[in-house]
Amino acid sequence: MTKNAPTTADHFVCQEQFDPKAIEKLTPEQEAVFLASQKKLMWWKFKRHKVAVICGVFLAFMYLTAFISEILAPYGLETRNSKYIYAPPQSVHLFHKGEFVGPFVYDYKSELDLTTLKRIYKPDTRTPHKLRFMCSGDKYWFWGMIEGSFHLVCPPERKPFFFLGADRLGRDVMSRMMYGARISLTIGLIGISISFTLGIVIGGLAGYYGGWVDLVVQRIIEVIQSLPTIPLWLALAAIMPVTWSPILVYFGITVILGLIDWTGLARAVRSKLLALREEDYVLAARLMGASPRRIIGLHLVPGFMSHLIASATITIPTMILGETALSFLGLGLRSPIVSWGVLLNEAQNINVVALYPWLILPVVPVILVILAFNFFGDGLRDAADPYG
Repeated sequence: MTKNAPTTADHFVCQEQFDPKAIEKLTPEQEAVFLASQKKLMWWKFKRHKVAVICGVFLAFMYLTAFISEILAPYGLETRNSKYIYAPPQSVHLFHKGEFVGPFVYDYKSELDLTTLKRIYKPDTRTPHKLRFMCSGDKYWFWGMIEGSFHLVCPPERKPFFFLGADRLGRDVMSRMMYGARISLTIGLIGISISFTLGIVIGGLAGYYGGWVDLVVQRIIEVIQSLPTIPLWLALAAIMPVTWSPILVYFGITVILGLIDWTGLARAVRSKLLALREEDYVLAARLMGASPRRIIGLHLVPGFMSHLIASATITIPTMILGETALSFLGLGLRSPIVSWGVLLNEAQNINVVALYPWLILPVVPVILVILAFNFFGDGLRDAADPYG
């Protein structure tokens, strides 16, 4: 007997006879766990990840606001106030001279600094101007189809309301950030649908067939991954004709992001299928005459769909950052389309940032959404293995 060999004292063997009716002695809570489906087990484990739940609620809120941005924004997308160019953010007050008035703002008095040629805005605290709620304001086309003018919050009559300041044309930064959320958030969903389709199809073929198919796919993936990301984005964006409309540029950017970000998913799918294609149920499907497409789509891919969902939530931030980077460099989306990257493009000049720091505020939702997607993806990834 070797030194580390286990002895009988190291093991415990239950001497009691197995009771087939033991299942009837389970508590309702134990029975619920034993009889729960895979989806229910995943949901229970995901709820225990409090940060992921909070991030999921935050992301749902962001997408809801993007869906109804016309209603939430106080101003229309292109509404200009030439009197309030580069106006700083206004504070919302409740009390005026010790009396409760309700949500209101003070108007601005402006003067020109002849030394710096900068407009100086000072609050005029003599008269409060109440904000309007559930009101009729600037007209808009809801999703470009339905004309409307209903807003959740409207500025006071003939007075400004710039909660996050105004830009070089006197446009409300907060309203433009709400409109930009629609483009920046949806571009990730459209891009991930393209990359997922390519990754699952190409990776699935490589993992299922192996051989020369796998060899060719792996070499293509290595070539794409060896290219520097930013220069590749710039080169592909430069290919798009300058005569294209902003809508075509938008779809062009999504296609570019989707064509670049499929390689990591394809390798993950390939490795999974290489392990699963030798399972007995795959052999049984082959003997019954199932086609490779049916085997991959109905038997292999659903076996790790939870991991694919978790990967998607981590890949979407890459799409959002890609669009923001291209638009910030002036080679992505352009006016009149508004995204967070387009808004940040106006803050390239360091003098503008130093004088009007509120113009870099669109970077805040970018950071929050990226962090939320990462924490949300971590929660989904942990929940994908409910027995872990």
